[in-house]
Amino acid sequence: MHTRRLDNNSESDGVTRRTFLGTTMGGGAALLTGGLASLFTSSTAKAVFADDAPWIEASILKLHRLIANGVITSRKLTQSYLKRIAELNPLLHAVIETNCDALEIAEKRDNERLAGHVRGPLHGIPVLVKDNIATHDSMQTTAGSLALLYSEVPSDSVVVQRLRAAGAVIIGKANLSEWANFRGFAPFNGWSARGEFTRNPYKLGFDPCGSSSGSASATAANLCATSVGTETDGSIVCPSGNNLVVGLKPTVGLISGEGIIPIAHSQDTAGPMCRTVTDAAIMLGVMQSPFGDVADRPLPSDYTKFLRRGALKGARIGIDRRYFTANYGGETDLVRVARQGLDAMRSLGATLVDTDTGDTFQDDFKFYNDEFTVLLFEFKVQIAQYLATLKETSQRTLADLIAFNIAHCSTELKYYGQEIFHLAQDTSGNLRDPVYLNARNANLDFARNGINLALQRGNLDAIVPPTYSYASSLAAVAGYPDISVPVGLTRTGKPAGLWMYSGYLQEPKLLAFAYDLEQEIRPRTVPKFLGHVPPEPPNAGICEGPSGAAAISSAQPAPARTGRLSYHLGTGKLFPQ
Repeated sequence: MHTRRLDNNSESDGVTRRTFLGTTMGGGAALLTGGLASLFTSSTAKAVFADDAPWIEASILKLHRLIANGVITSRKLTQSYLKRIAELNPLLHAVIETNCDALEIAEKRDNERLAGHVRGPLHGIPVLVKDNIATHDSMQTTAGSLALLYSEVPSDSVVVQRLRAAGAVIIGKANLSEWANFRGFAPFNGWSARGEFTRNPYKLGFDPCGSSSGSASATAANLCATSVGTETDGSIVCPSGNNLVVGLKPTVGLISGEGIIPIAHSQDTAGPMCRTVTDAAIMLGVMQSPFGDVADRPLPSDYTKFLRRGALKGARIGIDRRYFTANYGGETDLVRVARQGLDAMRSLGATLVDTDTGDTFQDDFKFYNDEFTVLLFEFKVQIAQYLATLKETSQRTLADLIAFNIAHCSTELKYYGQEIFHLAQDTSGNLRDPVYLNARNANLDFARNGINLALQRGNLDAIVPPTYSYASSLAAVAGYPDISVPVGLTRTGKPAGLWMYSGYLQEPKLLAFAYDLEQEIRPRTVPKFLGHVPPEPPNAGICEGPSGAAAISSAQPAPARTGRLSYHLGTGKLFPQ
């Protein structure tokens, strides 16, 4: 929730951080997503728009044509998206906040175009960014948490700088799983204290997945032209798969993480979330801002040149069958749709080859536990480094965030706790600690060897598992690219598709294959808001009783007792027992 209204007006007069927090903690403030949701049904959602406006489902290239031909201006386009957000967001909660300067910025882009100046491939195109990506403007950057509300970032993130330089109109901030799903063991995806529950526009009760749930839902529902998400493990590809959009998690190092609230720099990256593969290729070219080892590599400036029909002809595609099974997260109805995608790839001339990327459940879940250990260690260090850059906040360390959540328990910890924060706080905070180094080295070796050896043994071009499985983790840990490609809907209306990953900096190949498949099967359909909004989850009872809030500061988290992670970081689904 936030004091800025979605009708693009400025902030409410006289609302301070203190009075806002006091109101929210009492449950009275519902200015952005609040009480309308109970009145807003799937049938009214269908009636909001006839979905026949020329900009609905339009690609970036089509929007440029509409603007160039005088059908619409950037200002009118931005206004139309803002209106759609205002109408649909009470149902979807995909947007935390809109940019009160968006219309003014769009008008400037129109004037620049009239003067013969086009900044780049996103000139005048409205883009939504996830609420952990810094924008140095009137909007907040909070990772969905009240703890960072009204803090001031030092500058735009590098990603946002690149978007603005290409002419984008940053229309708002997308909702997300709070702290990018790294605060506690949430029993659901897509909730934040600021934005409430993100809903899936195809089937309202179906998991939108996380943590970039708002970016995916908003793009799917045409609340923006395109969006930006972030991923540490699964947070781009999983919500993209579950919301029938194209999501690309690039090679770590291809896009700068400066100005993005971190979990762990070793795995974090931003990436595009779009309705078409072409849009993803355009966005990747714009967002590209290499660092580290990637900065020393020759890189394409335009990824659209790799998009061609026939790319799959002669390609060798690895199929790791384990991820098509329930033990590795495969779900029968989604797998059935994924297999249709495999059949289409085969019909396009690809050879499908069974492969083995390594048993991630080896040694009692060692791979997943090592990954979790790495993230815990890095988060404690790197969140403090990020917080140190902020102004207008007293939040400087992970311990401060933990204390804030305890002080505001009834709002922040209503549904689940902050066990992950506690586990991270309990680490040494030393990235030279042998515990961290051993986990990181073992994890990296396993993931990269698993992918590299599979590619080499089978002379493979890529490896393809189904969406919403545990397969996001290998590419995430390895730092390799992974793209989510829509295939279609299940019989009950759930989005499903394929993920596709390959080796270091193989984005051109993955985009080419995804484009060929997309053009063959044409998977996009406008969401119909099927089903009903699920009931509110029960109160977790964390704050009940006179000592409830204090007790959570010293509670021993369950994973510390059991010695193993109980759920998959990429999907949030419980591991088989």
